Amino acid sequence: MALSDLLYPDNPKRKQDLIHLHQELLDCMSTNFHATNELVGVLNEHLGCTITHIEMRESSTVKENCDIIIQVMSEIQRQVQKIDSDMKEKLEPVLYQKLYDIKEPELEKIAIAHKVFSIILGEATSTAAMVAIKLLGSNLLTFTVSKLIGLLAQIGASVLGGISITIIGLGLEMILHAILGAVERNQLLTAVKSYEKHLAEFKAASEKYQRAIHEVTSLVRQQVQ
Repeated sequence: MALSDLLYPDNPKRKQDLIHLHQELLDCMSTNFHATNELVGVLNEHLGCTITHIEMRESSTVKENCDIIIQVMSEIQRQVQKIDSDMKEKLEPVLYQKLYDIKEPELEKIAIAHKVFSIILGEATSTAAMVAIKLLGSNLLTFTVSKLIGLLAQIGASVLGGISITIIGLGLEMILHAILGAVERNQLLTAVKSYEKHLAEFKAASEKYQRAIHEVTSLVRQQVQ
């Protein structure tokens, strides 16, 4: 047992808390990678996008993996904004406004979008129009993704950012290296509080993000069946 653990017996527990919180963060990030790839697959297959699938890099840090998912989320936002611009350019103003009118029947919106996609893609399915309407009409990209990007950036810039996503022991040493006694205890308290704060916000935003993507992918599966 380290001298600091003898002097401050709660430190081993705090180290374990930090490891547990770190694993929770990684599990949440992994689920977000999977959900993002699901959405990328839908966009590529049905809306003519060419967004690259992503995967967590086990040899990289939390920040580096945050940057990977931020980059593809930002690209998804750009692609959907381009779809919106195409709609606005090719539709009469009255028809374009109908796409965002909550009172307008969804089938009518899909029919309008289908006409545009038939021009853009040469040939388009009703699934493409449905996906476009779902993305344009929801807050998935206007709020949910923007919120998650902001939280990922905060996590990457925090004390968590430099920790390797797999070598947990090494990651802790990066925080605790050459720190003993009360200094170590204070550093542990800071790290645990940082994890708890970021993780609570991140998990809540991630759940909304994953639910929104599930709604889109479920609709696509129903159309295909």
